[in-house]
Amino acid sequence: MARMAHPDPAAPRLAALAALLADETRAAFCLALLDGRAWTAGELARYASVAPSTASEHLGKLVAGGLLAEERQGRHRYLRLADERVAHLVEDLAARVLDSAPERPRTLSAVNAGSAMARGRTCYDHLAGRIGIAITDAMTARGLLEQDTGFALTAGGLRWFDGLGIGLETGSRRPLVRSCLDWTERRPHLAGVAGAALCRHALDTGWCVRIGSGRAVKATPDGERALYEHLGIEPATIR
Repeated sequence: MARMAHPDPAAPRLAALAALLADETRAAFCLALLDGRAWTAGELARYASVAPSTASEHLGKLVAGGLLAEERQGRHRYLRLADERVAHLVEDLAARVLDSAPERPRTLSAVNAGSAMARGRTCYDHLAGRIGIAITDAMTARGLLEQDTGFALTAGGLRWFDGLGIGLETGSRRPLVRSCLDWTERRPHLAGVAGAALCRHALDTGWCVRIGSGRAVKATPDGERALYEHLGIEPATIR
């Protein structure tokens, strides 16, 4: 008997997308790449504790499925999330899973790593955790950001970015600002072009530094002073 076409043409594609993430190794790769950087295939294999050949097979599926993009430089194969939409999809799914079935850390190192991620981290290319939420709240309180009907920068917000020398790519197809649900704080933080530019500025100027090779970041003493000066954020709230 011939198979009948499904009434909704999106159903097969949705099932195919779900199948890509329905594997622990592929899910681990996508979560690792939420730090916004490009990783080599070897680095991802070590991260997920799988053989290079196994990693290569899984990465091929993720690239073919449009979740990852790759580029080659010499002998190295670099992988990253395809775009911001994929990052938000992975982050939102992770938030839902962790919210419905939180798992207690089993070791002291896991507890410390979890605390560092909750304090501050990169979510693809913008700041998340308590640092991201504190910045979002402070910008809203100072009239730089509106949250009434979705995120929007005010005229004062645009001047604030300009005053810090942070350029915003207004011609990009990507939204200037958008909200992103924070999976540790359960509240939205700033994403989009403005969120990415602010994160890049924080890392380039040394306001924030990465902890180890993962997504966790922390504010430096200079960063604490700058965030207090420009946004009134008390250092104790982001430590």
